[in-house]
Amino acid sequence: MDNALVRVGRALRIVLLVALALLFLIPFYLLVRNGLASEQDITSPEWTLFPPQLRWSNVTELFDDTSVPFARSLLNSALIAVATTLGTLLLASLAGYGLARIPYRHANKVFYAVLGTLMVPAAVTFVPSFVLVSSLGWISTLRGLIVPTLFSAFACFIFRQYFLGFPRELEDAAQVDGLGYWRTYWRIVVPNARPVFAAVGTIVFIGAWNSFLWPLVIGQDRNAWTVQVALSSFTTSQVIRLHELFIAAAVSILPLLVVFLCFQRWIVAGVERSGID
Repeated sequence: MDNALVRVGRALRIVLLVALALLFLIPFYLLVRNGLASEQDITSPEWTLFPPQLRWSNVTELFDDTSVPFARSLLNSALIAVATTLGTLLLASLAGYGLARIPYRHANKVFYAVLGTLMVPAAVTFVPSFVLVSSLGWISTLRGLIVPTLFSAFACFIFRQYFLGFPRELEDAAQVDGLGYWRTYWRIVVPNARPVFAAVGTIVFIGAWNSFLWPLVIGQDRNAWTVQVALSSFTTSQVIRLHELFIAAAVSILPLLVVFLCFQRWIVAGVERSGID
């Protein structure tokens, strides 16, 4: 009787998981379905699972469209997301390690000041940041799109909390061997903290890839557009190109899927260790 109940419970869990998986896959299905359809098939009142004819030429049309430099936008987003992720991981991990391990009587005050920045709305700092970037002549440049977003108080907080629980025995052994804080960080801490680096890095990468307002304001030249700005250009007051919008959205999420699949194991481990919710 107990074994039968266990099998029934397991079957119900599998059915529930499959149903939830299918539910979450619906947006991806719609992107692919509409991306490979014509305008008439997308707007037709008669819905079909797939259009009568799959238009793979929509992909070629997307990258051949001279009004929207989508390939350039993908490259810009990739450069910005990678640079922002690497820069944020370096700065935030160094700050978190310093606040957690280096003795300093004002360390808690600095930490609380960093946490205080999390309560400042982004709209408050948006205009001053734009004025600063403009005065430096960084409009429509990768520097203007990357540098102001490099430091994350949230990432600093996560690293600081993680390093507080990092085994001191490893660091003590490194100091006995004559390593200072800098070399201990690079040789001992970083190699043993890969899961939390992967978890935080994935969050930062997704945020940088999906950022829209700051790239829209700073990337005023078409060659400085990111993929999110390029997506918005497919729907204007004059024209709406639905098939290009859908196929472009489908292409734009592929890098995020690749990142998640590559770092999935470390991301899960990092979430467990760091307590990211």
